[in-house]
Amino acid sequence: MQATFRPSLFPTPFLGGFECSTQRRGDGRRLDLIAGTRHDLLAEEDYRQLTEHGIRAARDGVRWHLAETAPGQYDWSAVLPLLRAAESAGVQVVWDLCHYGWPDGLDVFSAAFVERFARYAAAFARLHLEVTGRPAMVCPVNEISFLAWAGGDMRRLNPCCEGRGGDLKRQLVRTALAGAAAVREATPGALVFAIDPIIHIVPKRGHDPKPVETYNGYQWEAWDMLVGQTAPELGGHPDAFDVLGVNYYWNNQWTDGAEPLSVFDSERFIPVHKLFAAAHARYGKRIFLAETSIEGDNRAGWLRYIAEEVREAIRHGVPMEGICLYPVLSHMGWDEDRYCPNGLFELEPKHGRRVVHAPLAAELRRQNRLFAEFFGDQAKEVAA
Repeated sequence: MQATFRPSLFPTPFLGGFECSTQRRGDGRRLDLIAGTRHDLLAEEDYRQLTEHGIRAARDGVRWHLAETAPGQYDWSAVLPLLRAAESAGVQVVWDLCHYGWPDGLDVFSAAFVERFARYAAAFARLHLEVTGRPAMVCPVNEISFLAWAGGDMRRLNPCCEGRGGDLKRQLVRTALAGAAAVREATPGALVFAIDPIIHIVPKRGHDPKPVETYNGYQWEAWDMLVGQTAPELGGHPDAFDVLGVNYYWNNQWTDGAEPLSVFDSERFIPVHKLFAAAHARYGKRIFLAETSIEGDNRAGWLRYIAEEVREAIRHGVPMEGICLYPVLSHMGWDEDRYCPNGLFELEPKHGRRVVHAPLAAELRRQNRLFAEFFGDQAKEVAA
């Protein structure tokens, strides 16, 4: 069955996402995955390698803690090579402005946090327009829900609090709203993305389902606040963002307090295309799969599965705009020196080029052909 919907947001069905986390861990160590993977040094080749695999769109990060050297003072030397490399390779980028990290000494709960972020967001938007000639595509605050939980309740990363997840979520919503408004004012025509995980938790057999229903409801809170469905005092409104980004990994469905659900658990596992449909129905926005991957030898199998779920969602009327392989570049883990083999490209380059995970590359070629057939002749020309 051929699709009646034709995506128009990105030039290719697939994006490559470069891990750009910059949080401080609970032990105080600052992470910088762009530097840790040497994407900052190899950006030009990284982007060109994406195009060799039929990918001409990406996610990447600006790294606020490097860009704002003092309040209102900016040094763009860390992001300009990435901007120029993407332009040179012909790759369209969605830029994360805050991917878990912010400048040292800035209190995330303060009014100054919101104000400084808005000024920084506007400054980057002007830079992007100057370098590329186009308004930017930005995600102001990546994964508000996850950051609020991990940093506000679990002490896993900055601000390393307990019992303040709700406060942090509201503050991050304020920040995202201010950043989006600043970007649009500085560069009309900019597109704003709101990206968070979608999940499904089930109770253990025989247990009360009500607590789990509450947990499942938490996934919508940040988006609901952004569009003004809840907590209208934060300033949310229906046009707060243009595109809904949903993150879904192999373990985004699980039994409460236990192991991930298997796709073969037909009684409790929800087909992923139905999760996409639920997210789209709730907000009525264009939607794309902003992050997805699995570690190890099943990378090709996971892509095969998730691509078919995206096509099935489109068959059911969901306007899925693309699939981001995230991360597209394997990396070291956040909390330990463990290699995470989850990308199309392996971490260590040879002769300046990343080593390709051949099974995933072969499946990607196959999926590009399937999407071309699915979308018809116009998409075939784009994918060629």
